[in-house]
Amino acid sequence: MKGEDAITRALIASADRFYGVPGFPVSGLLEKTGAESVINEKVAVEYALGDSLSGRRATVIMKNVGMNACADPFIEATTQGLLAGVVIVAGDDPDAEGSQNAQDSRYYGELAEVPVLEPGPDDVAGAVEEAFRASEAFSRIVILRVTPDLLEADVSCGNAERKGTTGTIAPLHLTMKGRVERARDMLGPMSEWSKNSPLNRMNGSTALVGGAGTRDTTLLTGEESHIVTVYPPSGGRGRIQEVIECGRPFVREHQYLVPPAFREPERREDRGYYRSFCKDCPFVLAIRVLDEQGISVTCDAGCCVLCMNPPFTTSLVSYGMGSSIGVAAKSTGVALTGDYALLHSGLPALIDVYEKKTPLLCIVLKNNCMGMTGGQQAYDILPYIAWADPVICRADDEARLREILVLPESPCMVVIEGDCPEGRHHETVEC
Repeated sequence: MKGEDAITRALIASADRFYGVPGFPVSGLLEKTGAESVINEKVAVEYALGDSLSGRRATVIMKNVGMNACADPFIEATTQGLLAGVVIVAGDDPDAEGSQNAQDSRYYGELAEVPVLEPGPDDVAGAVEEAFRASEAFSRIVILRVTPDLLEADVSCGNAERKGTTGTIAPLHLTMKGRVERARDMLGPMSEWSKNSPLNRMNGSTALVGGAGTRDTTLLTGEESHIVTVYPPSGGRGRIQEVIECGRPFVREHQYLVPPAFREPERREDRGYYRSFCKDCPFVLAIRVLDEQGISVTCDAGCCVLCMNPPFTTSLVSYGMGSSIGVAAKSTGVALTGDYALLHSGLPALIDVYEKKTPLLCIVLKNNCMGMTGGQQAYDILPYIAWADPVICRADDEARLREILVLPESPCMVVIEGDCPEGRHHETVEC
């Protein structure tokens, strides 16, 4: 069986939902898995995170440069956590056969502090299932790197039993610094997982990674070691003298990584305070209406994240700028975003949702400024979203808010207009 078919078979056995953007060398995987084609890779990852929050495993398939487009929610997920497993199948093109560059996706594993697996011809099924298990064990997205060498090679068509667990969302009592510390503390257990993985076979002093060596088998002796968990490093320090891999020398460069020491994550109680909306913020009324009506939302970056702090329980997680629409489309069905966040990077998801007629209530808090970064002037969003026929409401119109803030049966946008108070300053509340 060819590698492309074996990976397809393994993905279908391990995942519930599939998204992606076509591109060499993974277009065939999108077609064979029946993946939903999405407007861009960022939206695809947001959809996958929404599925995760709803308990569904999700696969996102993209070529190497697609990693650049999805970097924000992908990296944010490490800090915020997830529930069901999410795996990005990154199709790298080391020889630039069908790409504008030879970007190596494995370096994103180091940047995002996530596991990276690169299956070889004998361990495709096991590596795919293990990628999902690692995603759930460490509560972050996992990268499964594939190259043309593997996709075109003859491989073993084994099976791996699906055995899912459940990840965790970062606890709300942690500060943002505490969430980062909590995520980083997992590097120790991740390193132990990699070193002890049965997918790695340490035989000789030469190690093969992924599909390396499949094009020219005359160079191989049959006594080579095989490394599948390429990040964090799988060990073999002092034993592996030569590494044969596709692309840049990632495994060779990372053999001596030492995980950081454990630090107790900072909690609000330790710090002594949390932040809330500005005094006299006009949008607090809308947040209260959502809370009172029992409507859970996915919130965006910006002032919207404050609805994750007491006294509100409106949202549990935020995956970065412009992320709320895509995530909400596959989870809560309600997105809460600011006008600047929507224009910054939320519009592609909004376009995709409207085109596919996905039921979603998109609530935009329109204050015409960048509230979290100093109140700089923002663009007026109304000319950009006229095609969505938004419902516009003043922030102080409680009766109207209670009427329009309801779960819809089709895409619906509500723009709530309000003016930030003079001398805006987020309140600091003692714990």
